[in-house]
Amino acid sequence: MGERITESAVLIQPVGAVEQHGAHLPMSVDHVIAHEVAAAVVADHGDANDLWLLPTMSVSKSNEHAWSAGTIWLTAETMLAVLNDIGRSIAATKARKLVFLNGHGGNSSILNVACRELRLNYGLMTFLTHPFVPADQGGASPEQEMGMGIHGGHEETSVFMHLRPDEVHLERSQRNVPEKMTENKHVRFGGLASFGWLSNDFGSPGHIGDPTGANAAEGERLFKTAVALLGEQMAEIAAFEFGNFA
Repeated sequence: MGERITESAVLIQPVGAVEQHGAHLPMSVDHVIAHEVAAAVVADHGDANDLWLLPTMSVSKSNEHAWSAGTIWLTAETMLAVLNDIGRSIAATKARKLVFLNGHGGNSSILNVACRELRLNYGLMTFLTHPFVPADQGGASPEQEMGMGIHGGHEETSVFMHLRPDEVHLERSQRNVPEKMTENKHVRFGGLASFGWLSNDFGSPGHIGDPTGANAAEGERLFKTAVALLGEQMAEIAAFEFGNFA
């Protein structure tokens, strides 16, 4: 296998999580979405861009949900150490490019740190992508969620209904949107002033958003859109070189 990985290879590391997603979804949501999107991207765009799929990393930095029994999470120090070990192992091949495809918004900051560290430590070209950019990080959220659908809300639930319909209990869903925060200009999800938070800071349901109207048809559309958009990103990543900007 090592001989088949050449300098043109782009290795994709899906990163999920094992964490609570409210009463209507299982703890596997982020793992499943990251894995299924990454697999579809490689199936659809792998030959054209020399994409290679690594095993999905399921357990990650989910301590904003540590209050909920069953959530399994790594400390920042442990996760950075694991990512460093992955990078070190990849650097032993001829591959020069590593993409983190992140299915859990709580990982974004630490994955950005890891991208810089692996670039410095091993000379790898590193990238961070998302199937869906979380609303608190500049992504979109349906109007009824008022920009606050960041965890187990309408879109995430819809996508999971498309991927694993038998594991969704929509009858248990409820609206849980921190509407008061929309009155703030800056201190809010997606605002200029970010803040530390735990998911139960917004109530006992644990999710943040409005999944009550989620549906599999919309989930399928969102999934296919994400795969196509990531395919475009992978094409640019495959062609990306730092010396090409003069």
